[in-house]
Amino acid sequence: MATRRLLCNRCPASTMPSPMATSGRSCGRCASCSILKRLRRNLTPSTSSLRREEGQYQNLRRDSPMSTKYWADLDVNSVPVIKVPAPGPKSKDYHDRASKYMKGYSSQVRLFPVTFEKGHGVTLTDVDGNTYIDFSSGIYVTGLGHCHPKVTEAVQKYAGILMNAHDFTTPIRTQLLEKIAEITIGEGDRRLNGVQFYDSGTAAVEAGLRMCRAATGKLEFISFHMDFHGKTMGAVGLAPLDSSQGLRAPGFFLAPRGNCYRCAFHQTYPQCNLMCVDYLRTVIKEETSGRVAGIVLEPIQGWGGSVVPPDGWIQGIRALCDEFGILLMADEVLTCMARTGKMFAMEHWNTVPDVMTLGKGFGNGFPVTAMLVGEKYKEAIEKISASTSYGGNPMACAAALASIEVIEEEHLCERSAHLGKILLKRMKEMEAIYPIIGEVRGLGCLLGIELVKDKSTREPFEEAGRLVYQKAFRKGLAWIPAGHILRMSPPMIMEDEVALKGLAIIEESIYETQRELGYS
Repeated sequence: MATRRLLCNRCPASTMPSPMATSGRSCGRCASCSILKRLRRNLTPSTSSLRREEGQYQNLRRDSPMSTKYWADLDVNSVPVIKVPAPGPKSKDYHDRASKYMKGYSSQVRLFPVTFEKGHGVTLTDVDGNTYIDFSSGIYVTGLGHCHPKVTEAVQKYAGILMNAHDFTTPIRTQLLEKIAEITIGEGDRRLNGVQFYDSGTAAVEAGLRMCRAATGKLEFISFHMDFHGKTMGAVGLAPLDSSQGLRAPGFFLAPRGNCYRCAFHQTYPQCNLMCVDYLRTVIKEETSGRVAGIVLEPIQGWGGSVVPPDGWIQGIRALCDEFGILLMADEVLTCMARTGKMFAMEHWNTVPDVMTLGKGFGNGFPVTAMLVGEKYKEAIEKISASTSYGGNPMACAAALASIEVIEEEHLCERSAHLGKILLKRMKEMEAIYPIIGEVRGLGCLLGIELVKDKSTREPFEEAGRLVYQKAFRKGLAWIPAGHILRMSPPMIMEDEVALKGLAIIEESIYETQRELGYS
């Protein structure tokens, strides 16, 4: 039987054939083009033919979250563009020169040392002229697309009139504070409207830890296996440690997370009755001194692989916190600002934390973060100095305010939820086809595919993760997986067709990797 490739040269293609592909109008051989054909059949002429010139943002508002138009609309057949094999010679030269001085590159950079020169909308372009589909939003930050005109204009304005005023009040800071108070969650004395600004997610987390101690008079913290909260000593103490980091600071404890695919108790949900929550009670009583100031969690794991907890897990932890007089701190640095289909991920479980951190998409790439606390703890937050060198500077506040306004104006919470649904639908189909896909998961534009050597043993497949990552990058997909887990976080403004094309590149790379590693 003749075989056909998943992608064609327009898409672009690899030379690896696939017996799964069906023909499409564009090339007659390609599964990606077939997907696009089916999509176009369901589009109205006005949405499928939409093209916008740059500089017209002020006249554009998203008509509906299902619309495929946005400020940086592009022809799906125009991306990706690989002019020279990537990483190209210019990329390698820049990286080699930088490596003489820059130390500690992430594994993703070491595996694919590309040098990026510019970004626009949902694409990134390297110094060799290759243009990639961005499937990671930088590092979960540019959810509105690279260089969104409204955010760019806001930052440029304050770069020209006022760059820093210490922690004195500025008009733009006041406007941002009022906007946060408008969109935040919680009612009455639990409403999260006490705010401090910082310049990194880690700094916001550290402030949250200080806040928990100030509010409770207690010292200890509990966090969860494979959560990530930053790289300073306090934040590192909340996460798993490697040998280079030494001992965990006293008073920091880890507990198993609600991860049903890799349950620490080898149970099955919901028959388990959330044993992981019950075990947390044991940790509080038996492992700590009883002076727990806060329980810290990521609503959905980012670095750990887009792990969505089971229903009831977060609500159960909230109940435990109330029972023991412990503050619940939600680290939403990665999950806030429509990333998961809600403005804040905690909304998926109708649960309000006592402390919440914001970052990444909060400023669409500009370094601005925040720590929020409930109304009932405003007296305690006064004990925590909000003075920082860069936190809440006028440019940062302008970027954050503009980003929130864009999310509202372009209905990006709804758009993120819609995009996540169509991607997850195809991912579930892939899970049933490919033997090395153990689980697919996610909410909104925060998605993951876990690769395993065997579906029954669920042994992590690190080698496959590395190969799929490199192959997809060479085909024109910029992304940041984590070991055997393929993490995806496309900008929320990405059109359906472009998103499905990016996923088709991943699918082809998985298919090629399977064959290379001896799977049928």
